[in-house]
Amino acid sequence: MSFFAELKRRNVIRVGIAYVIVAWLVMQFADVVLNNINAPEWVFKTIMLVLAISFPVVLIIAWAFEMTPEGIKKEKDVDRTESITPITGQKLNYTIIGLLVLALGYFIWESRSHQDNAVPMQAEIPATSENVPAGTSQVAPLTARQQPSIAVLPFVNMSADPEQEYFSDGISEEILNVLVRVDGLKVASRTSSFTYKGENLDIPEIARELKVGNIVEGSVRKSGNRVRITAQLIDTRDDRHLWSDTFDRELTDIFAIQDEIANAIVDALKSELNIGLGEVKVESATDNLDAYDLYLKARGMFIARQNLDVANQLFETATQLDPEFALAWEGLAASQWVSTDWLVGDGIDHTQLAVVAADKALELDKDLSMPYAVLGMIHSEQSRDYLSARKNLDMALANDPKNTTAWLWSGILHKALGYADKAISDMQNCLDIDPGYLNCKQHQAQVYLMIGDKERAMALFTETIEANFHSQDGPFIPIAVSSGDRLLALYMADTWTRNSYAPVIDWIDALENPNSDHTARLRRFERWAKENEEDMNLFTGVLLAFKAYDYFAKSTSMSDSEVAEMWQFNWAEFRQTTSFKQFVRNNNFLAYWREAGFPKQCRPVGEDDFECD
Repeated sequence: MSFFAELKRRNVIRVGIAYVIVAWLVMQFADVVLNNINAPEWVFKTIMLVLAISFPVVLIIAWAFEMTPEGIKKEKDVDRTESITPITGQKLNYTIIGLLVLALGYFIWESRSHQDNAVPMQAEIPATSENVPAGTSQVAPLTARQQPSIAVLPFVNMSADPEQEYFSDGISEEILNVLVRVDGLKVASRTSSFTYKGENLDIPEIARELKVGNIVEGSVRKSGNRVRITAQLIDTRDDRHLWSDTFDRELTDIFAIQDEIANAIVDALKSELNIGLGEVKVESATDNLDAYDLYLKARGMFIARQNLDVANQLFETATQLDPEFALAWEGLAASQWVSTDWLVGDGIDHTQLAVVAADKALELDKDLSMPYAVLGMIHSEQSRDYLSARKNLDMALANDPKNTTAWLWSGILHKALGYADKAISDMQNCLDIDPGYLNCKQHQAQVYLMIGDKERAMALFTETIEANFHSQDGPFIPIAVSSGDRLLALYMADTWTRNSYAPVIDWIDALENPNSDHTARLRRFERWAKENEEDMNLFTGVLLAFKAYDYFAKSTSMSDSEVAEMWQFNWAEFRQTTSFKQFVRNNNFLAYWREAGFPKQCRPVGEDDFECD
């Protein structure tokens, strides 16, 4: 008998055909599922490799073994007269037919899906000087795409002065903010897009990492009172330019330029996707170009949380140059508010300045979002009027559902009040809009720690620490101690206190020896705080570790982020004390709970009391 005939007799060929069909179906299923969950590319490659390596193994097994009524046996041990390979072969034939029907069904479904998203084929007309009207942008033939998505990369500063980079960043961000308002268009966040500033990566590679179908890039050259902006829209599938144009204008036309660029991009995408994207309209924010220039410079500092004192001055000057410039008032309100944490001890009442700026911004434009968010946080942390805080934050999110900072602050408020589920949801909304918002991610990690989900909490927290971001290290210090990583705990404690000479060793010792007398440690920490003009009430984790519960009974100065540490799963003992109850009453938690409903771990007891787990 020939080798080929023996392969047929042993059903090796049938097994090979069945395996190939099954492998193809597995890869199609994996492709759909892994794309939907945004799995790394190596996962799919690993599946392909495993399937490829397994193919010869399956063929060898089919050659060497045979199915018998008594089970699987080596082929050499089976009497040819008793072999049932013809019966097995018939079953394999039916299996192959069934698999082919399944594969054909999937192929037809996928083909129809592509047809539903396709645009009619049009003749391509080469763009020449004869068929392109003068002054018209040249738009290359556009291809169909299943999902309209785009990222705006930071425009390159081509000005002679490198200090003008804030202007090119500002222009690209303004265009991004306009495109965000287009219904039906997914726009990568500023945080994600600006990650690639200065990176020498291919456009298709950037698009894969940002998971977008199109990229906008460009350059800005500012000279005196004139500006030249070059912008181009790129199809990331084949790195092909779909649209490009250059705008030479007087700076008095800056908002008109933004309008032109944004609408040209939208028109190109509508042509490509054959879908109804809405038109955008850029309103002139100010007629004073000096004020606008200062606004862009200040906003860059505010976003980076760098030189906030300078940012406050620039915003202030912008409002003086144009008192009707609502966005400058909005920026001033936000910058002054975050200065209450970032510029502690400078002798300036940033809270009051933030209130004045927010009120003025809303007087000029009641549809703004950030001023409401600022007022919400001021009501929360300064007056403990949580009902007003919630109302303002809800208004901020109603005016701009994509305001990631408002989602963050809303989550921080829910976290402080004990509503873990709502806090997680708020932080997730923030991350859905901007996956690169590390502050949202680290605050969400803390909330997972609140509910005792240490595995998920540490996974998120590790991602932020790997990015060298430190916002909520404090709550994780006890976790580092319990894991036996004393050096990490000391480093995190030093980062949390923001003072190289803080006696953090006492904090770590207290965590390592919870049943010891911490009186001496507390006194050393108190002396340090007094000498360094630090507010002991700001170090919630230290006070809890020292079991200095009396501090809480009289405190009304803790920030919402600090308050949230009291809800950590490992501080249940504190929540059983009268000090905790007194803190809850002094800070109006109980009044809010009675109005909005108690968090899951707390419940009313009678008319005037409550208890928490």
